[in-house]
Amino acid sequence: VNRYIDQGIAEFVPGVLFIDEVHMLDLECFTYLHRALESPIAPIVIFATNRGKCAIKGAEDIISPHGMPLDLLDRIMIIQTLPYSQEEMQHILKIRAHTELISATDDAIVLLSEVATQTTLRYAVQLLTPAALMAKINGKDQIEDEEVQQVGGMFLDAKKSAKILHDEREKFLK
Repeated sequence: VNRYIDQGIAEFVPGVLFIDEVHMLDLECFTYLHRALESPIAPIVIFATNRGKCAIKGAEDIISPHGMPLDLLDRIMIIQTLPYSQEEMQHILKIRAHTELISATDDAIVLLSEVATQTTLRYAVQLLTPAALMAKINGKDQIEDEEVQQVGGMFLDAKKSAKILHDEREKFLK
């Protein structure tokens, strides 16, 4: 590739590689990535993770920030992210509802954003479709507070589910 670029036969167009859940990579993957990033034709790489300190896969005895080897962490820039405000979540929920052709009252969107602040935005977004179906069953053309409350009582978010599993662990298979 480098020879073709030097001869003018080929042109290098840099790209972007996005790796989500980077803490799931093992030590061999990190070794390969580290070497590839030193190449003159390396893409811009964006790593994403929600982990603090955790073991690096393939080297369970090594605990590292974000589950990444320290020598790789030394070569990257870490961008701090902040949680969304409730108003930002309302805006995101409105956009998602519009994208999915779901009509919802402003009060229902506010209620969904409250659910998002107590659980996760992903969970609140996932409630949109069942709430829309519930509204249709109730003879309405848009989601109202009632439907958000109904579907909120029908489905568990991850934290509630984990709590139930923990509190009632003797009832489940091990």
